[in-house]
Amino acid sequence: MDQVLSEGALREGLTALGYQDFRPGQREAVETLLSVGRLLLVAPTGGGKSLSYQLPASLLPGTSLIVSPLIALMNDQVQGLEARGVRATFLASTLSSDELRRRMAGVAAGEYKIVYVAPERLAFGGFRAIVAGLSCPLVAIDEAHCISEWGHDFRPEYMQIGDLLRHLPKARVLACTATATPVVRDEILMRLGLGPDTPQLLRGFARPNLVLRAVEVDGARQRRDQVDRMLAEVLGNRHDARGAAIVYAPTRRQADEEAERLLQAGYRAGVYHAGLPPAVRRQVQGWFSEGSLDVVVATNAFGMGIDRSDVRAVVHLAPPSSIEAYYQEVGRAGRDGELAYGLLLASHRDMALRRRLLELPVDGRPPEPRVVEHKWNLFLELMRWVEGGSCRHDAILRYFGDEAETLAGCGRCDVCRRMPDFNDPDDAEVATLVRKSLSGVARVHGRFGLGAAARLLVGKSDPRLARLGVEATSTFGVLAEHSLDYVVKVLRRCVTAGWVGFGGEQHPTVLLTPDGVKVMRGQRAARILLPSTARIGVKASGEASGGAGIVRPARQAPASQQTVLDGTGERVFAALRAQRLQLSREQGVPPYVIASDRSLRDLAMLRPRNLNDLLMVHGIGPAKLERYGQGWLDVVAQNG
Repeated sequence: MDQVLSEGALREGLTALGYQDFRPGQREAVETLLSVGRLLLVAPTGGGKSLSYQLPASLLPGTSLIVSPLIALMNDQVQGLEARGVRATFLASTLSSDELRRRMAGVAAGEYKIVYVAPERLAFGGFRAIVAGLSCPLVAIDEAHCISEWGHDFRPEYMQIGDLLRHLPKARVLACTATATPVVRDEILMRLGLGPDTPQLLRGFARPNLVLRAVEVDGARQRRDQVDRMLAEVLGNRHDARGAAIVYAPTRRQADEEAERLLQAGYRAGVYHAGLPPAVRRQVQGWFSEGSLDVVVATNAFGMGIDRSDVRAVVHLAPPSSIEAYYQEVGRAGRDGELAYGLLLASHRDMALRRRLLELPVDGRPPEPRVVEHKWNLFLELMRWVEGGSCRHDAILRYFGDEAETLAGCGRCDVCRRMPDFNDPDDAEVATLVRKSLSGVARVHGRFGLGAAARLLVGKSDPRLARLGVEATSTFGVLAEHSLDYVVKVLRRCVTAGWVGFGGEQHPTVLLTPDGVKVMRGQRAARILLPSTARIGVKASGEASGGAGIVRPARQAPASQQTVLDGTGERVFAALRAQRLQLSREQGVPPYVIASDRSLRDLAMLRPRNLNDLLMVHGIGPAKLERYGQGWLDVVAQNG
């Protein structure tokens, strides 16, 4: 699709919308959308995604459609566009019947340049009839991750968007989301009917102005103390607060109780959750946006579409559902680019609470077991992040596949602040311990799991190690002065740092990544926070604790979080994803049914050459081997 807007036109449109210049990545997004005709844009909350569709929509001839589930956001953006002279409206269930008919008549008459529409509106025959008569140059889908059954915020009404696009074959298509792992991005393209060659832009995930902390607490008193200290730190005087804060609670009851407590403490506090009447929710959101409230205590129902730049802290009273959910919610702090804080509180009770929430009936029916297990594993990945000993920012960026923006340590999160200064002579102790640990992984690389590597390092006899002959090497017992439990924790930290990955299927085997090889050989610094030598358990303060794990997940973290691929590996991974997307479209199934990201990353790292080698890859059994094996081998051979 040819670009139809000149540089001058883009500049004029930018000025008309009230902007002096593009923010990083926005020009590339707009120009790619105009020239190619389709784009998947992944950028963080507050990253300026809306300009990527508002600018072309305001300049292209005809009426552009923006699909969004956020009614408050639609209303705010329509008001902003109208104030700038761009004719815009929105269609949603909150409008009266008469007002909805009036607006739809205006849409049919071509009175608007931009029409925001809630996804449930797509099912109405009257709306479809109007769309059929429109000259529609662009369809933008906001919160596009909601179309993925495998994402953290699936919404069934999003399934209708693909059918809408099939009836608008000439329209450009932009899918926007703030959080999407590779497998979710592939499912977005599949569900929308977009090809595997659709450009994907990932930008702006790094938020170094956010000071991320995870603190282990034991009981309500410690939780209250942590909240009070954070609010005092960022808001200052309760009667003359500097900015605002959001406190997320896991249940409505906890939200009510915490809001009442903060109100009694003198804060201008409000509460927001789905159990409140819509009018009350709108009022609280309005008060917060205009600055009449300092703190909102809410469930995860609050936040989407919030446009307040001076949020100085986001506090989670308990871990949310996933890393995606956490990063989206904590990303509502510090949108002005100034220093802001994210505090996540965790305790040993969180595992049982989350499992109970996942198993609650939905519309009177028990949830599907596969969905429960998937969401449970997403939660476990977040808990591993809480437990992790490497920079919190870098761990999140690796999780989203954004290696380009990793910071090599942000220097601000609680983990980086507790790490030793590697210009200090004392760092040799840390480096030596880490390199010895990685040497143990190298000895059992691809053969045994984490536990066997740990037993080798502490010198505990094991028949498997004896058969391999490694008990006679210098690595056996090289960390004998440490307990087996402690060495396992060190190895887990090496996993979250991206130095150790996993292969295998029935029994995961440890693998030394390319970065792990460099650290082991002393070619790269061993930047890691070692676990506390204290007993594993709940600590009163994350600042005083060494960050020892509060959970022992039953499964290893997926390779998408752990494995750092080299250049060839990244090329193979991209080719495998393109093949997976094509197969999913041909078979009419979500991409994850064919292969998980972990499986594809293992394929890209191990680069098997025959069918037997494929059985060493996570998630590949006889059935998948027979159906997809030769195709995977062909892709690896062509790109590796």
